[in-house]
Amino acid sequence: EHHLQRAISAQQVYGEKRDNMVIPVPEAESNIAYYESIYPGEFKMPKQLIHIQPFSLDAEQPDYDLDSEDEIFVNKLKKRMDISPLQFEEMIDRLEKGSGQQPVSLQEAKLLLKEDDELIREVYEYWIRKRKNCRGPSLIPAVKQEKRDGSSTNDPYVAFRRRTEKMQTRKNRKNDEASYEKMLKLRRDLSRAVTILEMIKRREKSKRELLHLTLEIMEKR
Repeated sequence: EHHLQRAISAQQVYGEKRDNMVIPVPEAESNIAYYESIYPGEFKMPKQLIHIQPFSLDAEQPDYDLDSEDEIFVNKLKKRMDISPLQFEEMIDRLEKGSGQQPVSLQEAKLLLKEDDELIREVYEYWIRKRKNCRGPSLIPAVKQEKRDGSSTNDPYVAFRRRTEKMQTRKNRKNDEASYEKMLKLRRDLSRAVTILEMIKRREKSKRELLHLTLEIMEKR
């Protein structure tokens, strides 16, 4: 958005397109060999397309996903240690979820992870370097939500904003929020009146029974 605003402002001021005011566009690369290594053409229709494992809740997949840099690091680390991509994702995922604004220390990482100390040290140092180079607060992408103190009202990248407009009602019957609240109050008052009448009915019945008992006692005497 900032690049777009600067380009529009420069065009309005100078009346022409400047070279330094260009909206950046990501470059697209095509690597046929890399694509075929990931998606081989030998596809076979599986016998069962949908697999359901209701009792494997403990084996959840980590939220962190490997990127190209992680894949290069894991391939180098495989030559010296026994580690799989899924194991690396689980280690980074536990380190990220165990950290807040400040990353955990090496001793805390050894408590979070259950692998060998040498493997933990290698992954921890790589994770610290990547976290410092990362612009965001975490390596795991998350949806930016609105803060309750109202400080993120003008942030255009905030998702899932709370509703601020009034309740939508049908206009052809002249229904609005005030009328709706009045109907709710009227219903509450009527329900209270019904409850009071029921209690009065019970009171009068008890008084009548007390009168009959008093007359009966007088007759017995």
